[in-house]
Amino acid sequence: MKITFLGATKTVTGSNFLVEAAEKRFLVDCGMWQGKSELEERNGEEFEFDPKSIDFMLLTHAHIDHSGRIPKLYKEGYRNKVYAHKATCDLCALMLPDSGHIQEMETSWKNKKRIRKGLPEIEPMYTAEEAARCLEIFEPVQYDQIIEITPEIHVRFNDAGHMLGSSIIELWVNENGKEEKTVFTGDLGNNDIPLLDSPTMIEDADYLVMESTYGSRLHLRNDEKAVDFLNVVSETLDNGGTVVIPSFAVGRTQEILYEINKLRDEKDDEEFRRKYKTLMRADVYVDSPLAISATEVFRENTNLFEPEVQKEIMRGDNPLEFPGLHFTRTADESKALNEDTRPSIIISASGMCEVGRIKHHLKHNIWNPKSTILFVGYQAPGTLGYQIVNGAKTVKIFGEEFAVNARVEYIEGYSGHADQEGLMNFIYSFIKKPKNIFLVHGEEESQEVLRDKIESETNIPVIVPDFGETYDIAETIEMTHKIERKVPKTMKTEILERLEKLKSEIKDMDEYVRKDVDDDNLRDEDIFRINEKIKDLEKQILNVIEG
Repeated sequence: MKITFLGATKTVTGSNFLVEAAEKRFLVDCGMWQGKSELEERNGEEFEFDPKSIDFMLLTHAHIDHSGRIPKLYKEGYRNKVYAHKATCDLCALMLPDSGHIQEMETSWKNKKRIRKGLPEIEPMYTAEEAARCLEIFEPVQYDQIIEITPEIHVRFNDAGHMLGSSIIELWVNENGKEEKTVFTGDLGNNDIPLLDSPTMIEDADYLVMESTYGSRLHLRNDEKAVDFLNVVSETLDNGGTVVIPSFAVGRTQEILYEINKLRDEKDDEEFRRKYKTLMRADVYVDSPLAISATEVFRENTNLFEPEVQKEIMRGDNPLEFPGLHFTRTADESKALNEDTRPSIIISASGMCEVGRIKHHLKHNIWNPKSTILFVGYQAPGTLGYQIVNGAKTVKIFGEEFAVNARVEYIEGYSGHADQEGLMNFIYSFIKKPKNIFLVHGEEESQEVLRDKIESETNIPVIVPDFGETYDIAETIEMTHKIERKVPKTMKTEILERLEKLKSEIKDMDEYVRKDVDDDNLRDEDIFRINEKIKDLEKQILNVIEG
């Protein structure tokens, strides 16, 4: 058996592994690259394999960094099955067309600029319609069932506890008269995730391909994060501000709703009750059509919730409903939220602030010292969310620069990923330990720390693969091939490209500034601020010329 690592290598995005075994070629995940622009540019590149040569695919879960290039695969001729848990299929039916819509919108915006420059128009990676068509090849499966793909290849999907339908995949391959088992964790859940059950512990494996997002860190425990959440929210509401929560539409949004609903049962002291009443008097808006639809999928798959939550539902207490909860579907409803001066809570996608309605809510709140931007999930390097969490004084939103005056908080305990302790416990749970572990889906520093800990405490050899490396999985593991990526741009090319981009941005700035200056309602201090920024820009341009 051979595994080629084509994504999520020394980074947390673009999950994609090519497996060649028992005369079959198949994929585990086919996700989009997200975050830094140089990563996102990879999405438009050709696959490192012929899509028509792939015999089947195994999908660990619906998040776009694991599923987002399946429509591209389909568009380029792949027509065989994609095996995934039923809830994953349900969520992909929402998320992939939504991703296609985003591709169309972003391409339209890019093409307007290209037309102005006399450049040919480009096509989106795939459209919403193309994404909807690819759903015909999805094959829903249930947890705990051993599925025969071929007489030599069997798989079983197990609950990974990361999001609804997320799976740890056990893969048995009978090759050359010998059967060996490889386990792909996908994204392993945090034991504290509201709603969902804990990850399944696997008893045996010959080889393990494991995520490592939080390989060097420990999370806050559940009781701490609930209280922290209430404190941040109540203090902001008492201050007359708005709490803006950038949240992934699927998974994290539903967990936050559940946590808000459950806070009333946490404590009985007077101050806690006062804060809880402040929270319950506030309007909570879920401003994401995708999150609204995903919440419906959660309601239809309550059998996947942890046993305690299922009992609550049986008693008639729906954990995704409470007074003051509103869903905004239309763009006009979304815009109206930023015109309402009453304190409120707005939960909106995307979780890393890269696309979607969240950017409008940041634009209207990030400069306001009364408001709070509350992060509850991982922020990848290169994203707007990462900049804000890591202390940026100013950020650009829709080409306009804003001072970060709002309170910025990050409650890490809401992460959907296992921390170092959870990852180590997953390894400890094996009765028959794996011969080797491959670490994927983690930043390099995190992987190095986790690798050292695994090797020192378990004596299991650990490999941290690079992009494009192929490993022959036999008695001894050997790296047999490496795909060399295209030669990076020269510095000269990069300078010329940056100059072209700068020309375009100056045109955009000219348009925005003229609109502002022509606004009769603009305050004197705003005009002064704009003038100072333009003077700073003039100095920077003169420095480049003189240099």
